[in-house]
Amino acid sequence: MAAEIKSTAQSNERFCTTKKPVLLSKLDACSDDINAAVLIPGEEGIISVSDDKTVRVWLKRDSGQYWPSICQYMPSGTTSIFYTIETRQLFIGQENGTVSEFSLAFDFNRMTPVKEYLAHQARVTDILFAINCEWVLSVGRDKVSALYYSNTTKQLISAGEDSTLVFWDMSCPRQETPEWVESDLCQLCGRPFFWNLRAMMDQRQLGLRQHHCRHCGKAICEKCSTGRVTIPMMGFEFAVRVCEPCHNVLKDKERPSLATFHDAKHNVVAMSVDETSKRIVTVGQDRMIKVWDITALL
Repeated sequence: MAAEIKSTAQSNERFCTTKKPVLLSKLDACSDDINAAVLIPGEEGIISVSDDKTVRVWLKRDSGQYWPSICQYMPSGTTSIFYTIETRQLFIGQENGTVSEFSLAFDFNRMTPVKEYLAHQARVTDILFAINCEWVLSVGRDKVSALYYSNTTKQLISAGEDSTLVFWDMSCPRQETPEWVESDLCQLCGRPFFWNLRAMMDQRQLGLRQHHCRHCGKAICEKCSTGRVTIPMMGFEFAVRVCEPCHNVLKDKERPSLATFHDAKHNVVAMSVDETSKRIVTVGQDRMIKVWDITALL
């Protein structure tokens, strides 16, 4: 079912921006956890899979609400989706490790079984189909990640369990984060860390906790890293720990933000983007699917 959403004031400063995604619809008719959902390109439709073992194809009706045109039950919980619009091939990953291939009818009212792939011993977390070489690529259980890169606008879109949609500007120069140096002594003041017993005895002082500068990677103590700054070019949009020399270098530099943050109002476990219609589908731990208009952001 669809629902009208009224905007609410955001108390968190990071959501204070004039350009926002617009929530178009909410589909909340699922009784179990939804694991993934994808938009059907060129159609007012969504395909979803959930722990209740179903594959649902939702079509938008004249009333403006989404209702299932297909509800297909599978042998085990359905966990991931990949749909190819050119050939109408639908691939469904399952909890038991199987990937099932279907063919969707032109009117999206029927799905015909094509083939079963005994791909994994456990939960299938993601599927890709390379249409040119007809390869099915699948990933077994690891950890949830919701990422999408737009080559057109040079933006990286991320979503996660913190309920936040982030649009990262990748058109600007980026700098790789440094590797963290491991040392027995603070690399600035020379005082020992707490595992360096010999130096603690020689210097007759208690050992310190080791920290790291996010800008240069040096191993430092608390006293030598009191400064906090943002480093957007490294992806640090919020203030992070830096050593005193790096803080002195960075504090007066222009460091414009390279990302915008938006409250999805549910913990996102999966996401799908359709650049043509400028829409995003998010799937939350609250068993809800949300459709967003991101025209203002792309």
